[in-house]
Amino acid sequence: MEADGLPWAGESVSGPGPGGGGMIRELCRGFGRYRRYLGRLRQNLRETQKFFRDIKCSHSHSCPSSPAGGGAAELGPAGDVAEALLPAGQLSCISFPPKEEKYLQQVVDCLPCILILGQDCNAKCQLLNLLLGVQVLPTIKLDSDESCKLRRLRFTYGTQTRVSLALPGQYELVHTLAAHQNNWETIPEEDLEVQEDSEDAAHVLAELEVTMHHALLQVPALNEVDIVVAPCHSHRPAVDVLGDLANDSLPVITYALHKDELSERDEQELQEIRKYFSFPVFFFKAPKLEIMDSSGGRAESERSPLYRQLMDLGYLSSNHRNCVAPDQDSRAQSMLVEQSEKLRHLSTFSHQLLQTRLVDAAKALNMVHCHCLDIFINQAFDMQRDLQITPKRLEYTRKKENELYESLMNIANRKQEEMKDMIVETLNTMKEELLDDAANMEFKDVIVPENGETVGTREIKCCIRQIQELIISRLNQAVANKLISSVDYLRESFVGTLERCLQSLEKSQDVSVHITSNYLKQILNAAYHVEVTFHSGSSVTRTLWEQIKQLEAGHSGRLEKTEDLWLKVRKDHAPRLARLSLESRSLQDVLLHRKPKLGQELGRGQYGVVYLCDNWGGHFPCALKSVVPPDEKHWNDLALEFHYMRSLPKHERLVDLHGSVIDYNYGGGSSIAVLLIMERLHRDLYTGLKAGLTLETRLQIALDVVEGIRFLHSQGLVHRDIKLKNVLLDKQNRAKITDLGFCKPEAMMSGSIVGTPIHMAPELFTGKYDNSVDVYAFGILFWYICSGSIKLPEAFERCASKDHLWNNVRRGTRPERLPVFDEECWQLMEACWDGDPSKRPLLGIVQPMLQGIMDRLCKCNSEQPNRGLDDST
Repeated sequence: MEADGLPWAGESVSGPGPGGGGMIRELCRGFGRYRRYLGRLRQNLRETQKFFRDIKCSHSHSCPSSPAGGGAAELGPAGDVAEALLPAGQLSCISFPPKEEKYLQQVVDCLPCILILGQDCNAKCQLLNLLLGVQVLPTIKLDSDESCKLRRLRFTYGTQTRVSLALPGQYELVHTLAAHQNNWETIPEEDLEVQEDSEDAAHVLAELEVTMHHALLQVPALNEVDIVVAPCHSHRPAVDVLGDLANDSLPVITYALHKDELSERDEQELQEIRKYFSFPVFFFKAPKLEIMDSSGGRAESERSPLYRQLMDLGYLSSNHRNCVAPDQDSRAQSMLVEQSEKLRHLSTFSHQLLQTRLVDAAKALNMVHCHCLDIFINQAFDMQRDLQITPKRLEYTRKKENELYESLMNIANRKQEEMKDMIVETLNTMKEELLDDAANMEFKDVIVPENGETVGTREIKCCIRQIQELIISRLNQAVANKLISSVDYLRESFVGTLERCLQSLEKSQDVSVHITSNYLKQILNAAYHVEVTFHSGSSVTRTLWEQIKQLEAGHSGRLEKTEDLWLKVRKDHAPRLARLSLESRSLQDVLLHRKPKLGQELGRGQYGVVYLCDNWGGHFPCALKSVVPPDEKHWNDLALEFHYMRSLPKHERLVDLHGSVIDYNYGGGSSIAVLLIMERLHRDLYTGLKAGLTLETRLQIALDVVEGIRFLHSQGLVHRDIKLKNVLLDKQNRAKITDLGFCKPEAMMSGSIVGTPIHMAPELFTGKYDNSVDVYAFGILFWYICSGSIKLPEAFERCASKDHLWNNVRRGTRPERLPVFDEECWQLMEACWDGDPSKRPLLGIVQPMLQGIMDRLCKCNSEQPNRGLDDST
């Protein structure tokens, strides 16, 4: 069924239409760009789905085990995390939200197509011809809406030109068309129309499928882009056609016009489209055939009746001029083009539509990543706290249990006679009540004859024993309650404290009854059995001790499990999710602002190169840090760093991070680089000290650094690499902290040895440290600030190697005091770099001290007395 001899069959198009080859190239470039970024979005979505499946799968594959013998299920590593993080059955918090997953899956599955709607079939055919640049469809006879029976048309790519009837998305019909009989340049009109007398329902519903070797239909990165021409209004409403396409494709909607105003039916059709769909529409007024080459028209500043009608319908807004294309990076908006030579604006319109689709999807995916990542990080804090607090609670319980036992024994030994009198008094008071209870008691394992016959001796002894146990139990309870209520110190100091501690420990155990705290009450009762009971109280005491030991053993096993989960979150789940978050956010940034252009090199660091970037994303000027992670660990660290930086609120003492872009062709395609675009400042503190700064300026910089570190600590972050080159100065010499490459929440720190040797606190080498390492590093930084020089301290300058330096720091070597140092400044330095982290001053104390030093040394008008470190720590 092939047609031969068509002049446009194998040519690239630069046809006579007003769009021309330039518009075709721009459209193809836009569709190709969409396909490339859609592929990255699809890959990220696929990996995100796999991440959540891995957690869910590990959670479902459980095996029985329980440290407390309760028969609880033990989960796999990822399942452990899910169960431990969300013990109340909230596993859905770290699963893919169904609504977002469905939306994202639809986005990556739908490829774009161009849909042509219009006032009538003649206008639609004319727009199709203009897009392709050739006269494929007739435009002379299809001029009557009443007589037109145009079926739906689909133009798709093929190496050979073919025309066939096919059911949409199903199969091709065997049918002889007029185009099969002769050579043709324009598709015969009878093949385009639905025959009224046809009794074949499939023939009526079928669309005419035209395959062509055409540049617009063959986008190299997208395989193909179909063009669909909607059927005439009488055959099928436009809203139904759009509904069919929107289910499995992304329609770029064009609406062909040829009249100066919209008819009532046109307005109704457009209202329905706007009601059910949120797609923007590209309105194009096709030129009249007899004046197709005319360049005359209305002035751009004058709004046409069409514009006013579309504005009333809500498609156009009053702040855009007619026929003027919006900015390339703005969100997709409807557009009206009334001059045929401006059909090229369709490429801008399609670019905006496709970009908006990708940006919205990337933003939704990134929100899922960030939400779940925040859950992991917050729960890591809870697990770390559990690891720190529970052993202390267990130790405290052991201590209090011992004190309670000794107290009870002392009281029992001292007050034997008093307790005997209390027992007798209590017995006399309860005598009548006990007799009534014994008379009404239902005996176990004893059958009492209803006819009054005498029971055997064995049954009588059993009844006596049960009555005896009832009386002793009731009496012991009453005596114990009187004793405990009479000894206030015992109740408040030992009983209440120990009971509360046990209950807090038992909250971590998944049991319905608090066994240990019940035994605590029993041991208080048993401590006073002495002369009244037939049993020894030591058995209940021993039972309590055994229960406490079981509770401790259960917590020890749980803490080992919690530590494993904490490691799993830090080393696997959080980094893996952070990398997906970095990729989705970088995709969003590159779509909105494009890849930044590298300027001159500004400096080099351990893991990257810093370049000048003139303008990016509306920020000017910028600094661009290019990082090429050498392995998975560095990728994960960089991804987490990026998440922490993007999660931080803006602060005037921290360098702003504007965005990130992943360059998959860095170095000519030899590697993948992450480009971090940041605020650019004037110079770093190292350069500033080298050039010379006044004392007041230096002390103000110290205050700025303390303010920045305090803010990081308030957000739960530890910088771990405070040094001269990581403090940047603006043109007014105000300081901002940069390079959060080693910055992490305390709960996410693995104990790795990071930082710059001379600024590293001794405990960094042990792997166990907290945010006080930043106080130590500030103390070293403050030494440089007060010295006004970049010269190394003598104690460090004599070290031949890093190992030699580290060993000296561990042994207590610190910078020497210089003659220029003020006494209070020197005291502050010494306190900050104290070898015992607990003795270092809090930054909330350091900050007002610095302010006082600055006021005293620089303004000489402070009436406040000098404060020493002894007064502030």
